[in-house]
Amino acid sequence: MSNLFNSLSECLGFSQTMKLTAFKTFFALRLISSRLPMGVDTIYNPFVRFSIILIFIFIVSCAPVNNQSSQHVLVTSYPKKTSDIPVIDTKKRGVIDTKNKGVIDTINKDMLEKKHIDAFANNLFNTEIEIILPQYKNSNVTRHLINSLELSIYKKKIKKISLNINSYLDVKELENLLFKKAEPGKIFIGTLTSESSKMVKNFCYKGILFFSFSSDKSIADECVYLINFFPEDDLIALFNHFPDGSRIALLFPENAYGYNISSIIDSVATESNSLIVNRASYKEDLTNAREAIKELSKYELRKYELERQKKILENKDDIVSKKALKKIVKFETIGNVDFTHLILPDYGIRLLEIAPLLPFYDVDPNKVKFVGTGVWDDKVFFDDPSLQGAIFPGIEESNRLTFLNDYEKIYQEKPIRTATIPYDLLGIVSYIINQEMTIKKAYDFLDNSQIKFDGIDGKFSFIENVIFRELDILKISKGRALKLN
Repeated sequence: MSNLFNSLSECLGFSQTMKLTAFKTFFALRLISSRLPMGVDTIYNPFVRFSIILIFIFIVSCAPVNNQSSQHVLVTSYPKKTSDIPVIDTKKRGVIDTKNKGVIDTINKDMLEKKHIDAFANNLFNTEIEIILPQYKNSNVTRHLINSLELSIYKKKIKKISLNINSYLDVKELENLLFKKAEPGKIFIGTLTSESSKMVKNFCYKGILFFSFSSDKSIADECVYLINFFPEDDLIALFNHFPDGSRIALLFPENAYGYNISSIIDSVATESNSLIVNRASYKEDLTNAREAIKELSKYELRKYELERQKKILENKDDIVSKKALKKIVKFETIGNVDFTHLILPDYGIRLLEIAPLLPFYDVDPNKVKFVGTGVWDDKVFFDDPSLQGAIFPGIEESNRLTFLNDYEKIYQEKPIRTATIPYDLLGIVSYIINQEMTIKKAYDFLDNSQIKFDGIDGKFSFIENVIFRELDILKISKGRALKLN
């Protein structure tokens, strides 16, 4: 058996040793094969699951497989974009980037002091990480997030961390879990909603550290850090990219995402050298989409002006006027729209229906740059003729291709887009534990926005307990989204 394990290690690069008991194995297998019963806390060791999977892979083939996978408050301060800022590589067990040599200063006197930690400031963190996720609601998301955490331990060969998987049905059950689990030095990962994350804040006084996937920035404080994809990062990247003097229009859906974009875009624009000149919205069922586009492009006004010009020219008898009339008679409107860029923060079938309507109402993509947000990061949009040449903020898929292939190979399904989040997060947690940081030093470390983490979704830092991502600008071209220089 020892020789077999050594063969597996050489073939598959898996050399992780983790503590294991029959009790833990039993409950880990329960987690895999069925839903957790209400109130059960599962001590989950990824090694067992991977051993079973990898033995099967070894028997079948040791050859690698290349599978393709498809698939709110404004930040008020920004990281400096300088080459000498320390970078923590979350893709490789949190090792400091070798080109940034030297010691990271994790103590910044200008940072806000965390409350409730004085009594536990010098405590070290527990190596058992508590994963707390909903049992039935968002169960598909929960499964993918747990798979990603497991994959992170395997690929990064993390040895000091074990994961305790906890599920809850409602906020009351979550509260009971936290009463039981919260103690000085405990690290928690989980909660998806604002309501559940607000409950967590009540336990910060116990000296815990909590990473939440919630998108509600109002709860980011004290021990709660938010790690998600935030549209503010998209807009900041876009307005940093727009040329000086750009005139921006916004056409958004009347839903939570669209209203959020509309509410935060002004604050971002005022910090840039671009100007928002117009905006319009449309219903989710697209019943008023044409009217919204007409309003945005001043279609009726420009059409009226065209008819006025025609009548003037018709009353003239000179050759120049006749030539001008012959030229404009085939136009729908006269003049250009008053914006250089049009932001379309929508996705799915609506985007594929809205985009082709724009040229029909004289919003010419050859004259106006179509712009998306992070929700455009989906291959289904990259072949659409009306979106060729359009841009959106993100990171090239090649940066996360290894993760996508590994995930699909092991779990036999494509990961949801947000599955990359816990993969990177566990690299940070591993770094904190490997460096034997005290609670105080870990807070200082996370609060230092000059420290960058390098993940599969690009570089990021934490500002006021919220993740801030430095995004590239990608251009859609012939089925691909390519990074602009």
